[in-house]
Amino acid sequence: MNIRTFLLGCLGGLLSLTSCTNNPAQTDYSAFVNPFIGTGGHGHTFPGATLPHGMIQPGPDTRIDGWDACSGYYYADSTLNGFSHTHLSGTGCCDYGDVLLMPTVGKQKIGNQGQQMAYASAFSHQNETAEPGYYSVFLDTYGVKAELSATKRAAIHRYTFPESKEAGFILDLDYSLQRQKNEEMEITVLSDTEICGRKKTVYWAFDQYTNFYAKFSKPFTYTLLTDSMPTSATDATKQPVCKALLRFNTTQGEQVYVKVGLSAVDIAGARQNVETEIPEWDFNQVRTNARKEWNKYLSKIDIQTNNAEDKTIFYTALYHTGISPNLFTDVDGRYRGMDLQIQQGDTIHPMYSIFSLWDTFRALHPLMTIIDPKLNNDFVRSLIKKHQEGGIFPMWDMASNYTGTMIGYHAVPVIVDAYMKGYRDFDVEEAYKACLRAAEYDTTGILCPSLVLPHLMPQAKYYKNAIGYIPCDRENESVAKALEYAYDDWCISVFADAMNDVENQKKYARFAKAYEFYFDQSTGFMRGLDSKGEWRTPFNPRASTHRNDDYCEGTAWQWTWFVPHDIDGLAELMGGEEAFAHKLDSLFTASSELEGETTSSDISGLIGQYAHGNEPSHHITHLYNYVNRPWRTQELVDSIFKSQYSNAPDGLSGNEDCGQMSAWYVLNSMGFYQVCPGRPIYSIGRPLFDKTVINLDNGRTFTIIAHNNSKTNKYIQSAKLNGKPLSKLFFSHNDIVEGSVLELTMSNTR
Repeated sequence: MNIRTFLLGCLGGLLSLTSCTNNPAQTDYSAFVNPFIGTGGHGHTFPGATLPHGMIQPGPDTRIDGWDACSGYYYADSTLNGFSHTHLSGTGCCDYGDVLLMPTVGKQKIGNQGQQMAYASAFSHQNETAEPGYYSVFLDTYGVKAELSATKRAAIHRYTFPESKEAGFILDLDYSLQRQKNEEMEITVLSDTEICGRKKTVYWAFDQYTNFYAKFSKPFTYTLLTDSMPTSATDATKQPVCKALLRFNTTQGEQVYVKVGLSAVDIAGARQNVETEIPEWDFNQVRTNARKEWNKYLSKIDIQTNNAEDKTIFYTALYHTGISPNLFTDVDGRYRGMDLQIQQGDTIHPMYSIFSLWDTFRALHPLMTIIDPKLNNDFVRSLIKKHQEGGIFPMWDMASNYTGTMIGYHAVPVIVDAYMKGYRDFDVEEAYKACLRAAEYDTTGILCPSLVLPHLMPQAKYYKNAIGYIPCDRENESVAKALEYAYDDWCISVFADAMNDVENQKKYARFAKAYEFYFDQSTGFMRGLDSKGEWRTPFNPRASTHRNDDYCEGTAWQWTWFVPHDIDGLAELMGGEEAFAHKLDSLFTASSELEGETTSSDISGLIGQYAHGNEPSHHITHLYNYVNRPWRTQELVDSIFKSQYSNAPDGLSGNEDCGQMSAWYVLNSMGFYQVCPGRPIYSIGRPLFDKTVINLDNGRTFTIIAHNNSKTNKYIQSAKLNGKPLSKLFFSHNDIVEGSVLELTMSNTR
């Protein structure tokens, strides 16, 4: 029986079983989270306060420029610029860092030099605390303790000052990460305790609108700076300035509070957000409520293990999956749409932004279909609405902006995966129409900047539809685009079949086989074909020219394996099961050397040429299950646990990428992974914990029990689902939904 036959059969004949777990309310899951994981190395996470999928992220900024400033915070730094209210989690591109607030004592300094603002303060990690929904640090330069917490749309700050006649704040509106271009800025003092303002910045998001309202618990005097000044002591180029310098007297230990609301709509929306969500000055209550919200999110999965480090890594990973996408609807239901116009939505199904789809279609969204399918349906609705407002699905949506970042049209697998798992509480007809639109080359009716359009609607779509392949001499990253298009088109063929659209089912099923054009039998790799149908030469499978070759943030070694929808077909191309397995072995044993003048920094976490630090590799370890070598999947997944994740600032081997790196860990540490979103089948790997219980929203549980589990017992000797032996290490999504028990007996020999 081949794997395709097995996978189809796995969808039927399901049993239902429920089991009892501990009351999640009795466990403080937040105590197991270390928000500093990923803030070093190149994880690009931030330790600031936020709520699950919240709009606002108040937190510390330690640097302003460079790749490791993507979240504004880098663990190796020892000075802090202040506390801004918007941050990205683990991205490879930088933006945000809006509405920065810094407490000061003494003469207030303005300007910046290098990574630090003139008003920056020294700090020590010994005097720094981060936990879900709360952040605190002592500012050595000013002798001030800073504390931050948040609701969905608003932040509350608490600052403990020393005695001073020169205490105050700098509210810096023109500050933003990577020194973005501020096209519009306005700041207004409403009273001696209230300030509001707005700004429009141009950077990764071409039209990012931020409105804020801030209320202080202590009256202040102020000076507004709204002229221009040199960018630094060594650069006379003048930039706009929009800052408020606030001053007041303080007694020893006096606490001053600040409440801040944000909105992409207008200042009135920002004010309503903060007044609705934080009506009082009760910092402790906001902090307590934030922890409750995180405990509710983290309680979706219970694990049993005696290893405290593994528990911290797991719950921190689960925490990181709960940051993006971000809420984008104000309390009154208004939001800014992809057409950049103000839209009136509803609060029952709010809009979300920050969709890192090239990353998150692989594991983050599949995880959401398990632990929070209703929320994932809200994500789907948001994507459909973005198609309606802007003319097409976003590839990487930021603050309702088309950025055109990365490749593929991966809103499609997110939607098809939800649909195939039975989660269809959205406009299915409109979703299907939007999927077809995304796959065709048509630049009309798309509302995006002219610089973005060629990336959002690349000619690669024309070539793959018109001539059947993408010539590498006409289109950059041709092989990577072609392979991802083939997979996305397979998803459309599945959707078309469900919609009884026979013509499009056949069309897109044919497009799904296009990966075959790029496989070179003589080298055993996917290669670029030029417009004459000839292989690009010279060819080096470990060569990389970042974002300017036939691949995308990878090499031929990593991209050759991206055919998740037709692994049998890929194996046939490689000469059958034995040859496929031999080639797969060579991926993990090849030299990790990369060649080229501008090799991609994203190719990281190397085991041989397998690159766990970037997304194209994430499904590969499970391919052994498809060619009857499950022990290789088990030992390699175990190796990745040990080498690529740790309880440390540099505990991620690559960018967190809005939850994808962590979602991989969450799924695999539970013992399984979905190789092909759109096909609701899970591949069993190596469970890390003695017992895992997923608390489903339908009241049932899915339980994974690893008998004889230990650090050395990484191999599965036998598997049972609901007491019945499994002949293959796969199970269906229905097995999860119905409530089942998966029992795995572990050993130290394969």
